[in-house]
Amino acid sequence: MIKITFPDGSVKEFENGVTGYEIAMSISPRLASEVLCIGVNGSTQDLDMPIGQDAEIKLYKWDDPEGKHAFWHSSSHLMAAALEKLYPGIKFGIGPAIENGFYYDVDSPVAITEADLPAIEAEMLKIASSKVPFVRSAVAKADALKNFKDKGDQYKVELIEALEDGTISFYQSGDFVDLCRGPHIRSSEVVKAVKLTSIAGAYWRGDEKNKMLTRIYGITFPKKSLLDDYLAMLEEAKKRDHRKLGKELELFCFSSRVGQGLPLWLPKGAALRERLENFLKNVQKQYGYQQVITPHIGMKDLYVTSGHYAKYGKDSFQPIHTPDEGEEFLLKPMNCPHHCEIYRSKPRSYKDLPVRFAEFGTVYRYEQSGELHGLTRVRGFTQDDAHLFVRPDQLKDEFMKVIDIILYVFNTLSFENFTAQVSLRDKTNRDKYIGSDENWEKAENAIMEAAAEKGLNTIVEYGEAAFYGPKLDFMVKDALGRKWQLGTIQVDYNLPERFDLTYTGADDKQYRPIMIHRAPFGSMERFVAVLLEHTAGKFPLWLAPDQVVVLPISDKFNDYANEVARKLNMCDIRAIVDERSEKIGRKIRDNELKRIPFLLVVGEKESAEGTVSVRQQGEGDKGVMTLAEFTSLIGDIVASEVKPLKK
Repeated sequence: MIKITFPDGSVKEFENGVTGYEIAMSISPRLASEVLCIGVNGSTQDLDMPIGQDAEIKLYKWDDPEGKHAFWHSSSHLMAAALEKLYPGIKFGIGPAIENGFYYDVDSPVAITEADLPAIEAEMLKIASSKVPFVRSAVAKADALKNFKDKGDQYKVELIEALEDGTISFYQSGDFVDLCRGPHIRSSEVVKAVKLTSIAGAYWRGDEKNKMLTRIYGITFPKKSLLDDYLAMLEEAKKRDHRKLGKELELFCFSSRVGQGLPLWLPKGAALRERLENFLKNVQKQYGYQQVITPHIGMKDLYVTSGHYAKYGKDSFQPIHTPDEGEEFLLKPMNCPHHCEIYRSKPRSYKDLPVRFAEFGTVYRYEQSGELHGLTRVRGFTQDDAHLFVRPDQLKDEFMKVIDIILYVFNTLSFENFTAQVSLRDKTNRDKYIGSDENWEKAENAIMEAAAEKGLNTIVEYGEAAFYGPKLDFMVKDALGRKWQLGTIQVDYNLPERFDLTYTGADDKQYRPIMIHRAPFGSMERFVAVLLEHTAGKFPLWLAPDQVVVLPISDKFNDYANEVARKLNMCDIRAIVDERSEKIGRKIRDNELKRIPFLLVVGEKESAEGTVSVRQQGEGDKGVMTLAEFTSLIGDIVASEVKPLKK
């Protein structure tokens, strides 16, 4: 007999070799019909795999990320089975689950186009309705290689050759067999709705020297209503696309001459960024942060010392060599090594700590061109970075203060739906991390204690830690329910060791500080993109690029309109004038589309009386006001949006 521990802490005994499906059935047949896969001691596996030891388990359903992953991973196999029937001789690359759905890279003997997608969907549903089971089997590597070499499938051969010697897992669903680690759902019958969303080209293994394959994206659901909701969300997402809104609102652009993934901030976008920066700088000042500035490049050895080159060297722009001295520089991929050097620039005492360095530092990462996406995936971006150097007795308190800053930022910008993700090391594979187990355990415990004391809604994710330390990531849901990782806080015992950072204690001995990395926005580019889509471009008044537009009803009132705008700007209210020779109705419609919060209509009456006729975005006519009354209204709204910081 083995003991199975459930998430609520209850324990039951089962026969050795019991499966997740049998455990679910012992609770209720209805539960068993809803469970898609199972978590066993932190690892996700198929429902039909036997459990041979005492274990902590979780039963994952559709609402769980693990359940969706297994569902969509299985759906990629379902699509491959349909493609194999429709396109004899087709060969398959990789077909993973992704954040929303799945894709498969294929090498087809005939071109597959958007027009072919409905027929593939129909074949997928036909196979799904036949209740095909997903059956796992283990095959010796040599036998697997022979099988795929005999089939002439060079892609699977290449994948298998890269695996370690031993047995390799395969999954069969109907006539389709694929190399795969899993996990998968038990049967295709739970797939009730299918939508293949797009086709793209993808080089095999992301290498431009390899053949271009056809990548087919899709998504599936256990209910037709869920697909309908998803398609409606996609339509709304198109309207909110930050790339579209950024162009309409004249915030940023891209240039092929400058380079892919390198955004150019236009005047209104630059001013928006500046307001966000000043907002956070003001908060940081109240918490004792000191602003620093570091170069855009650094010696390669700096990043070798930090460990970033070993971990991220392939994702960095390659070294720049000086003409004469033979020096090697990198475009800065991280700010933290530079801040470590600032800390080392003079001796530190225990009385000096905590030291808090903050910088809006621009960093550079080489992303494949196919992975670039507007402002959310770029090659150059500015982090609202800060690094705190603290004594062990200060760690928890400083960590909690950083949480307070992030919560204040989220509250001010109306990000109300979020989860704090405690990102820890992988439970078994420790090779990708640096530092001692003792330091890792201290850091992990500090994060979990701080999150608990703040009463955060937390989840724990193993394997998501940074290579140098665990972190607390804030996963925010936007107005469409999409999840984004924004603020992050990381505890690091390792960089202080690598850079030999010390402080003198009260006993005159040398001690090692602990380092906290934090970025409430994450990056300015990504944060602006998410904020654009969250608000549909209707920024809060304090942040709006243009707060007010003055609309003269004819050209003869242009002078008064400009005088109104001038007085408002003197009161730190961002106002512009629409002097076009258009009818007032057209001006109102056009400026509402620009999402300007307030429209002030001025004509003969307003000019004579020194007033403005006020219209508010989304609320319509607000009546006639004096400039003093309107200025007071703007001040009240801004004050309600940006409340004083409470420490």
